[in-house]
Amino acid sequence: MPQTIPTDSVGLVKPQVHHFDEPLLLRSGAVLSSYDLVVETYGELNAARNNAVLICHALSGDHHAAGYHSLDDKKAGWWDSCIGPGKAIDTNLFYVVCLNNLGGCAGSTGPISINPETGKIYGPDFPIVTVRDWVNSQKRLMDRLGIEEWAAVVGGSLGGMQVLRWSISYPQCMRNAVVIAAAPKLSAQNIAFNEVARHSITRDPNFHKGHYLEHGTYPKQGLMLARMVGHITYLSDSAMSAKFGKSISDFESEGTNFGRDLRTGKLSFGFNADFEVESYLHYQGERFSENFDANTYLLMTKALDYFDPSVDYDGDLAKAFENSDCRFLIMSFSTDWRFPPERSREIVTKLLKAKRDVSYLEIAADQGHDAFLMPIPRYVNALSAYLQKVYEGLA
Repeated sequence: MPQTIPTDSVGLVKPQVHHFDEPLLLRSGAVLSSYDLVVETYGELNAARNNAVLICHALSGDHHAAGYHSLDDKKAGWWDSCIGPGKAIDTNLFYVVCLNNLGGCAGSTGPISINPETGKIYGPDFPIVTVRDWVNSQKRLMDRLGIEEWAAVVGGSLGGMQVLRWSISYPQCMRNAVVIAAAPKLSAQNIAFNEVARHSITRDPNFHKGHYLEHGTYPKQGLMLARMVGHITYLSDSAMSAKFGKSISDFESEGTNFGRDLRTGKLSFGFNADFEVESYLHYQGERFSENFDANTYLLMTKALDYFDPSVDYDGDLAKAFENSDCRFLIMSFSTDWRFPPERSREIVTKLLKAKRDVSYLEIAADQGHDAFLMPIPRYVNALSAYLQKVYEGLA
């Protein structure tokens, strides 16, 4: 619980629910006859209605990107370090919009929602949604809010993939695309990690073919394991070493430890969690399993796997970008091995081939893929400077 709300916070915020009755045709061919999108907004829309910034969330994110829902909140929104008065995404300048994507479990229509056609929880019957479907629903939200053009669309990881899709599907609706720690499509290794995560969930005895809520249970162990596997990929070796042992400089001088701190100072000679890193992963898995829906996790990882904007352009990503009118900022992090810098450079190469306006920055950071969520000075300063230019260009 914050003793007092920081002066650079957006403060107390209240989610809004937007209901849509117009059917949404999904890429799979399935149709959502109606749906809700839960949204948070920060800052004020100006008279010209041209200072709006859309934030696209990553796999486990949601609409609550900044501020607090109540004074009892233990922590702020997931990107509070970057969104607020005077911060990189400055709410004194911009009207910031963030939503929970379709298929999510934070209020937007998804597997835990009631299917209006059956009166029962969707569960595993909720259709597969893709990045393209999310962007199409976001465009409808944009129209609902009376916004004709985003000053910028911003996202990291899976959120960055949505930004790329925006620049292809609705190039006339955005002035700037900020793509952080993303990739033009998943590598085979990334797809493999996602399949291991899904397998752990679907093979949990409490999964019940996705109908676990009808059985009054949920696949806790499977979801915990999925999160543990995923969390490992979000951190770099150096980040884990620093978190669970001595610093890299200590390693170099002493040649010992390498993040192998023991929980009790001695080995159990059993199969208990002897090391701090083991305990940490168990904690992360436990916490995640209590707050995230398993069917949603399956959907989100499939959306990642299916993302490939070149598929409609004979596999040529540069051709996909030929009609994109916006400016691009592509950012990557040196120790991100989930979406390494070379994947961002692939995007840059294709944008240059398509003769687009693109800037690229690789940030030296030890935090791995999770770096895009952290207040790393060079990263935050670069994002802030770019968006300041965006604001100045609105006049």
